[in-house]
Amino acid sequence: MSFDLAYLEEKWGTYRGLLFYLVLLLPVAAHVLLSRNKKQLAVSSEENLPKEKENTKHKKTVKRFTRKNVKSKLVQSNSQNEIDLLNSPICIFYATLGGTAQRYANEVHKLMSTNLQRDDLQLLSLDYIDLEEYFLSCPENAVYLIILPSYAIESSIDFYLSTLRETFYDFRVQKNPLEKLSGYAVFGLGDMDNYPGDMFCYQAIQTDKWLSKLGASRIAPMGVTNSQLAPATQVDVLTQWTNSVLENMKKGTLLRPIDEGEGNSEVMDVEDMGPMMAKAKAESSLPVGTKEMVSTVSPTYKALTKQGYSVVGSHSGVKICRWTKNAMRGRGFCYKYSFYGIRSHLCMEATPSLACANKCTFCWRHGTNPVGTEWRWKVDPPELIMKGVLESHYAKLKLMRGVPGVRQDRFLEASRVRHCALSLVGEPIFYPYINEFVGMLHEREISSFLVTNAQHPEAFRKMGMVTQLYVSIDASTKQSLKSVDRPLFKDFWERLLTCLEILREKKQRTVYRMTLVKGFNMEQIKEYTELIRLGVPCFIEIKGVTYSGNSDQSPLTMKNVPYYEEVVDFTKKLIENIDKYLGDLGVKYEIAAEHAHSCSLLVAQTKFKKNDMWYTHIDYAKFFELWRTKEAFDPMDYIAPTPDFAYFGQGGFSPEDVRFVRKQKNKNKPEATPAPTAVPEVAA
Repeated sequence: MSFDLAYLEEKWGTYRGLLFYLVLLLPVAAHVLLSRNKKQLAVSSEENLPKEKENTKHKKTVKRFTRKNVKSKLVQSNSQNEIDLLNSPICIFYATLGGTAQRYANEVHKLMSTNLQRDDLQLLSLDYIDLEEYFLSCPENAVYLIILPSYAIESSIDFYLSTLRETFYDFRVQKNPLEKLSGYAVFGLGDMDNYPGDMFCYQAIQTDKWLSKLGASRIAPMGVTNSQLAPATQVDVLTQWTNSVLENMKKGTLLRPIDEGEGNSEVMDVEDMGPMMAKAKAESSLPVGTKEMVSTVSPTYKALTKQGYSVVGSHSGVKICRWTKNAMRGRGFCYKYSFYGIRSHLCMEATPSLACANKCTFCWRHGTNPVGTEWRWKVDPPELIMKGVLESHYAKLKLMRGVPGVRQDRFLEASRVRHCALSLVGEPIFYPYINEFVGMLHEREISSFLVTNAQHPEAFRKMGMVTQLYVSIDASTKQSLKSVDRPLFKDFWERLLTCLEILREKKQRTVYRMTLVKGFNMEQIKEYTELIRLGVPCFIEIKGVTYSGNSDQSPLTMKNVPYYEEVVDFTKKLIENIDKYLGDLGVKYEIAAEHAHSCSLLVAQTKFKKNDMWYTHIDYAKFFELWRTKEAFDPMDYIAPTPDFAYFGQGGFSPEDVRFVRKQKNKNKPEATPAPTAVPEVAA
């Protein structure tokens, strides 16, 4: 079939205008049709809406506060939606620096329990709970009351606030995760004299704001009080706030949520401090690098100094160990003398960072030291820290002059520090200039024994040569480590494993320090062997936990302290498992030394055993000689023989001293008691 081009050209000239018009009209016609369909759908949905409303009337009403009239300050809910005062969970949270906030929380708990005639109100420390369990997912229809101290210093409250902030900005978290709460209220304790203006109760204000942003509704205005007021006045203020919470709970009254466009949160001052509080910015904070970790006017400073610490600069500390005092009296040295040849009166316990990324259950500080996951404080130079810790250490030693029982020869010897245990408190490698600080120790021929919690892999990788490098292995599984150490990092387990792999690469003396807590970390022995495979340490220190007294910051009791026999049994089983599962490594371990007085054992690689003699001690003069060459050297290059009294089965107590044991009040008690109660000293 042939086409006549002339014919086609003729037709195109006749109809092309019409075709253009049709092409232009097609989009218009499609738009009209779509709009018509939407209107039909809207009409049909409106017809079904009354039926849906009628069906919802038959559903069971959830008893909780409801949000109405968002623009109004107070909302009165109807009687059908009032909170179930008899059944709704009520959680009273607190964080404490010096103990005052904890006493306030106890008082609120008492008042609420009495008024509501309930005995199931929960009193919870923010330092101990899993924050995600309560502030990411939350109990249905619960009421949260939060009592917080607010000072412009670093504390665990900052981690709590950062958790709320990260939850709000986390795109993976559904919007308003706390809207299931019936309501919340916040009470802040501040120091107006030392932290006036924007700093007064600023952490409590931030908490109030973030909870509202996360979908929770206020039951009552935020209350504040000044810690400089008379104690009776403070309690009166707290009682007024608690009564207002109770009254609003019974009425079903809510405060409106925060409007993001406003500069200030909806805060009411119980003490009529409105003008001052109006100026407080909800998210005020000192800039990074200017805030002091521990200021001299803070409760943290007061708590640490009360415990015998000397705070050096703004973030370092030093303390005289009890074993140092014992050694000066001729009552024995700590386990480090049996294991490594450190005479306690020549040893200084210090740290360049009082802050830590864990809140361990067995920490001797009971939560008084700061916590954090990144360094955001003012940084003191290493020269200042070195000068400060030495001066403070010597000043404390001078106080022992003339104390009954102090040996003159050891008092004189103690005038020169020979060893430094960087294991006092906090995380030493957290300090940005830790390598420079350790180098200053070595220049003064002071040996370095550094302990890390293995939560900062990059800093650990950069860590240079130390006399002996420790990693704390407090549990063998992810869940048990979370229970024992209560780490702040969400990826704490991966960080630990990475640090152990880095430890294996270190060409120096390395140690696993294992603290056994009965009921927490003594069961999964096989799992410990897998951690040993990762790091292959030169030594493994195994020690029973030292009981440090009752504290609401820790769930431990004397029942969690293992007997020395239990520590020995655990150690033998661990070695059996190493032989069984790690034979492919070509490394063998045996018990090399003990210090029964401290409930401690030292397990060592058999390369430190020559001709049936152990060489776990250190030739310190040789170490400094090798260090000065700036060349690589091996742990075997500065070993020294272990004395006979330190061998397993000999007890480990130095024969040149006399063991001191307190008289037991109850003579009918059996002699076999847990090691921490049998002796008065605390191991370094």
